[in-house]
Amino acid sequence: MPKLSLSRAWEETSGVLARDGRLFLAVALAMFVLPGLILNVSMPDGVPGSVPAAGLWVAIAFVALVVSLVGQLAVIRLAIGPHVAVGEAIMHGLRRLLPYVLSFLMWVVPILLVGSVLYNVVGPDQAHPSIAAALALILLSVAGVYLAVRMMLTSAVASAEAVGPVAILRRSWHLSHGNWWRLFAFLLLFGIGALCLIWAVDTVAGLLVRAFAADAGPRSVGGLVISIISQLVSALLSVVLFVMLARIYAQLSGNDAAALTVPKSGT
Repeated sequence: MPKLSLSRAWEETSGVLARDGRLFLAVALAMFVLPGLILNVSMPDGVPGSVPAAGLWVAIAFVALVVSLVGQLAVIRLAIGPHVAVGEAIMHGLRRLLPYVLSFLMWVVPILLVGSVLYNVVGPDQAHPSIAAALALILLSVAGVYLAVRMMLTSAVASAEAVGPVAILRRSWHLSHGNWWRLFAFLLLFGIGALCLIWAVDTVAGLLVRAFAADAGPRSVGGLVISIISQLVSALLSVVLFVMLARIYAQLSGNDAAALTVPKSGT
C-alpha cells in the first residue's frame, strides 16, 4: 500500500472546495444544517447534561441522522468523481446508505457490548473496582481507537465502491495498512482544530447575540441565531472532513485519475 501524503490530500481538498465550494455548501445546508436546526427546535427543554424524555424529537433525530449520513456519502461522491449532478450524488448516497450503516454497526456494536459489560463489572464498587476488568476496559479503549482509525475510510469506500458491508470493512482495512499513524495524526489534528473553532465561534456568537438580544434561550430569536451559526460551522467542518477523506481514498486506491471537480450545475 502506498504511503499517504496528507499535504497532497489537503492541497486537492483545498482545490476542490475553492473551485466548487458553492455546490458543497448547498449540500451542507440541505443535508446537515436544516436537519440539525429542525432537531434543535423540536427537542424539549431538559436538565442540562441529561437526555430529554422520549417523544417526537426521537423520530426527528433518527430522520436527521439518516439525512446527514446520506449527505456524507453524497459529499464524498462529488469529491471523488467522476462528475455527477448534485441531485444524483444525493440519490447515490441514499442507495449506498444501508451497506455503510451495516459496516459501521458490524465493528462498533461488538465494542460497545463488551465495553458495557466491562463497565458494569468495574462500576458497582467505585472504591474497589476489579483490576482485571479495569485493565480490560483500558485495552478495549485502545483497541477501539486503533479500529476507528483503520475503519476511517469506510464512508469513502461505501460511496465509491458498489460492495457490501463486509467488503467495505476489508477494503478500509487494506487501504489503511501501513498508514495508521498518518491517518491518526490527521484525525487528531482535525478533531482538535474543529473543537477549538466550534468553541471559539460559539463563544463569540453567544456574546454578540446576548449583547443585542435580551433573551438567548433555546426558544428565543437569539437562541435560534446561535443555533444557526453553530450548525453552519459544524456543517462546513463536516464537508471539509469528508472531502479530505475522499481525496485520501482516491490517493490510496490509485483513483487519482478521477476528476477533482464536480459539475457546474446542481441539476
